[in-house]
Amino acid sequence: MRKFTTIFSHIKSTKMNFSVSLLHRSSPFCPNQPPHPNFKNLTWQNRDSLLLFPLLCSRHFASTTAQNPSTLNALQDHYQAIDFPGGAVQFIPEMRFISESPKERIPCYRVLDDNGQPILGHNFVQVSKEVAVKMYTDMVTLRSMDTIFYEAQRQGRISFYVTAIGEEAINVASAAALAMDDVVFPQYREAGVLLWRGFTLQEFANQLFSNIYDYGKGRQMPAHYGSKKHNYFTVASTIATQISHAVGAAYSLKMDKKDACAVTYFGDGGSSEGDFHAALNFAAVLEAPVIFICRNNGWAISTPISDQFRSDGVVVKGQAYGVRSIRVDGNDALAIYSAIQAARQMAITEERPILIEALTYRVGHHTTSDDSTKYRPANEIEWWRVARDPVVRFRKWIEKHGWWNDMAESELINNLRQQLLHTIQEAEGVEKPPLADSFSDVYDVAPSNLREQEQWLKEIVRKQPQEYPTNISV
Repeated sequence: MRKFTTIFSHIKSTKMNFSVSLLHRSSPFCPNQPPHPNFKNLTWQNRDSLLLFPLLCSRHFASTTAQNPSTLNALQDHYQAIDFPGGAVQFIPEMRFISESPKERIPCYRVLDDNGQPILGHNFVQVSKEVAVKMYTDMVTLRSMDTIFYEAQRQGRISFYVTAIGEEAINVASAAALAMDDVVFPQYREAGVLLWRGFTLQEFANQLFSNIYDYGKGRQMPAHYGSKKHNYFTVASTIATQISHAVGAAYSLKMDKKDACAVTYFGDGGSSEGDFHAALNFAAVLEAPVIFICRNNGWAISTPISDQFRSDGVVVKGQAYGVRSIRVDGNDALAIYSAIQAARQMAITEERPILIEALTYRVGHHTTSDDSTKYRPANEIEWWRVARDPVVRFRKWIEKHGWWNDMAESELINNLRQQLLHTIQEAEGVEKPPLADSFSDVYDVAPSNLREQEQWLKEIVRKQPQEYPTNISV
């Protein structure tokens, strides 16, 4: 302790033979400069100073030391620069404001046109027949799920549902490009990712009906899935909270030297939340292997993107935080697959975050609690549903390769309908989780106030049984 006190006193002394900067850069431990030539001949105070200051020698703690006058004199008068963290910043005599937006919009990467034909000069990752067919069948499965489960909600059999109609390519193609070890932090419109990873139709139905086989024990809203075995974190209704969680998980994967990354999904509305901005900055500074996938579907419930931001979409926000970014056609399964696979490679091997803005459209309502015809024109919805359908586009491509036909399509649709109706009947007939489960899994021993709440609830159920399911254990 005496040595360190002496060192700092010595640094402050005007009689010190070396400046802090020189001590720092002369240290044998500083990567920026070779060792001081007279290191062995220095007094112990100077030697310890040389050893101490390199602890601050990193780009995260770089100092804004003044430049040497001789260096400045060597530069042209109008082009002097200051050595600032992140690199030298040039001085100019002109007062120049940065434009609020570029003259040209960021282009959008695509492989297939709206008719499923490869565009000229296309560049994409080749997909095998097996992967392509599974991608397509999962996209069709997701749409069939949405159609039938939506109808079940309208019949009053489940209380709530969220569809992904029009966004199937983002769901399934991105999942296909990832590895099973990659950790997924979804929003609420990524059921297709879980489907690709092996979550069964029965598991989906069990969650929607909140029965005893629901992994969340009936404590979550319907369509808020989660599965530990599939590396799929449970959906949260609160917008954008999962984005920063993904960065933390990615940093953990990096520290553990795992060959995996974290992936998080969110909408354009999520990018308007503060969590998005904090997460991007956090990821860039920590060089976390995380992929940010923004489903820019034009609407944050009833708020259009024109009312959310003035920038050129979401993709430009990545550059502001030092995050490599790309804009992709979200209705092009091949473009999504290629972009995600490339992003994953960069995220892991280069230890960097990647932002992907996928341009798409929410054809369905926001949820079953919404009527989107109240705030957007019906012809707009119809145009995207017919002209830019991602499922039809990808089907045309696999048909061109001879991997699919009308007979296979008819068989798939019929089988899916039968399976889904059966899973609904099965899930609906299973008993609900006991009331006690509503108070478990948080405390090892429930505190007194929680036990009191449990007794209150049981008493209410006994007094008003008609308000609760008959197959619930009190």
